[in-house]
Amino acid sequence: MDENKRDKENFIFPQSSYRGEFTPENLVFNANLQEFAQKVSYICNLETNGKITPQDAYKQIKNLWAELKTSIKNLGLNEK
Repeated sequence: MDENKRDKENFIFPQSSYRGEFTPENLVFNANLQEFAQKVSYICNLETNGKITPQDAYKQIKNLWAELKTSIKNLGLNEK
């Protein structure tokens, strides 16, 4: 991958290093959480710019939240 493409991907899809207690489950959840935050940001920007309605933005974010809750349940992290 050339440097310009890598820079563009890092700008569009920023990721932070995981610094919490390491377990495979925590790492996977952290990746899911970062993806959730990125998608919510996109949805908010689309709504702010009038590309989608507030109701559609709400529904999309609500669905993403349900996916995140399922993720934490499937990883067994809500039991700790």
